[in-house]
Amino acid sequence: MKKMLSAFLLLTFALFFSQEKKPMFWQDIQNFKKLDQETTPPKDAILLIGSSSFTKWKDVANYFPDKTIINRGFGGSRLTDLNYYSNDLLNYQPKQIIIYCGENDFADDDKLKADVVVDRFKTFYKKIRAKFPKIEVDYISIKYSPSREKLWPQMKEANEKIAAFMKKQPNAEFIDITKVMQDSNGNVRKDIFVEDMLHMTPEGYQLWTSVMRPYMK
Repeated sequence: MKKMLSAFLLLTFALFFSQEKKPMFWQDIQNFKKLDQETTPPKDAILLIGSSSFTKWKDVANYFPDKTIINRGFGGSRLTDLNYYSNDLLNYQPKQIIIYCGENDFADDDKLKADVVVDRFKTFYKKIRAKFPKIEVDYISIKYSPSREKLWPQMKEANEKIAAFMKKQPNAEFIDITKVMQDSNGNVRKDIFVEDMLHMTPEGYQLWTSVMRPYMK
């Protein structure tokens, strides 16, 4: 009995430590791979890559019924994570890639300089271009979530610098969703966020849709 208990404990510890060694978001990537095995991803789709603003947009296809979309957003991800898992995230044949990421980089380290986030994005952009030199690549501006107001100055600087970078790139656009999320006085609308003041309501996504649609292939 003691031997069986010891073996069970050893197995439990082994499983625990093997799980501990997995890098952050490893399971999310495995889930994407499983989805791709179950259903072959369509070619020439619009590939969404990014953090929870995409993850929680589970019915994104309903907002763009005339588009073929692959949503590969994974909640909490930073641009460092997009770079780390770039081979898996870019393992498709899209006609366009739209990115929403960067907000969590600042949330993860509130002292982070905007230039660091910009460089992280540029690194990911270069990885995309190494594989897809000619497709459309767009970046959605970092939204000003009310719960992260203290980070807005860094986010604003990052948005401006990424916008300037994208303007110089071929087949690339900076999709600015800032104004559409503001009221008539230029303040961020809190009513388009859920209780956590971080994630959006369906109306918030509808506003994003109105801005994104002209850019979508």
